[in-house]
Amino acid sequence: MRILAITNLYPSADSPGTGVFIEQQIQSLLSRGLQVQLLFLDRRKEGPWIYYRLGPRLRKAIAEFAPDVVHVMYGGVMAQQVTSQRNLPPVVVTFHGSDLLGENYSGLRRKLISRYGVLCSRKAARQAQGVIVVARHLLSALGDGLDLNKVRIIPCGIDLERFKPMDRSSCRDQLGWPSDCFHVLFATSAGDPVKRPELARAAVAKLEEEGRRVQFHVLSGIPNTQVPIWLHASDALLLTSRHEGSPTIVKEALACGLPIVSVKVGDVPERIEGIEGCYLAEADAADLARKLELICECLPRLECKKKLHDLSSDAVAIRLEQFYQEVLRVRAESQPSSRRSAAFMPLHAPNARKCPGYQVRLSRYGH
Repeated sequence: MRILAITNLYPSADSPGTGVFIEQQIQSLLSRGLQVQLLFLDRRKEGPWIYYRLGPRLRKAIAEFAPDVVHVMYGGVMAQQVTSQRNLPPVVVTFHGSDLLGENYSGLRRKLISRYGVLCSRKAARQAQGVIVVARHLLSALGDGLDLNKVRIIPCGIDLERFKPMDRSSCRDQLGWPSDCFHVLFATSAGDPVKRPELARAAVAKLEEEGRRVQFHVLSGIPNTQVPIWLHASDALLLTSRHEGSPTIVKEALACGLPIVSVKVGDVPERIEGIEGCYLAEADAADLARKLELICECLPRLECKKKLHDLSSDAVAIRLEQFYQEVLRVRAESQPSSRRSAAFMPLHAPNARKCPGYQVRLSRYGH
């Protein structure tokens, strides 16, 4: 099966931590023997107009690669522009959170842009042949009038071979962290108000007022290969976001046995339910500090890897492949064969370039 993956988030030398969850998802599909071509729309370099110039590039990629399915791996304007194109193979769109929930905590310009992106996401969801949300609470954000029969809840998976127990002392030595402090890890993107870093810092300050020696570490812009070291060097992960989809860092922390204190956001309550050493707190510095204090008193490491089996990259790749097959079957049943062949190129079209498995062919817009 050939998949054309389209995204505006992907790791680069300038931003190694951006879109790692998408890179890992593509690698897991390749590991199952699917053939994947990646069309990366680098909005940071090309600007927002890159989406509105997408048509010719998309048609060229489809003509050359002959995908069975086009998978748009984020919502917003990009997804709306893809799903508005005519005569495409079946299109699947994955929504991750902010592309459906918006961002209403910055200035007016940012709010308006975010609101427009949400409207585009909802339009893309109606136009797509398949829709994926990474958490159940995002279903209500898809808007009215959507056929829920074409929607699936499939969170991003994690690499359980990379995120596994390591020696805490060794990890702290690598990072130069002292052994006599309580280390709180906070994951954020630079300048992202949705993450509420001021609330996280206030909670840590409250803990310090109780006489604890605490160090607050911001995980931002770190290559994914280094993230397990940061997780194992820490004593607790703190999450204070206003909204989330299915935060990958929470699943990675659980795989590493790291206790978590979080506000009730995204699918975090579902992920940490019943796990001793993880706590939900109100969006209040004092309550967050009290929950951190519970961890500080006993410094536990979690035993919950069995709960993560269904969230492994391999397990998620199986679910994605099954959904692709289902979308293809629905398309085949809804169209006469003559119409299907006129609509898009078949799987092994003569002029389709070969794309062997276990290799991503990266196509950057404008290059």
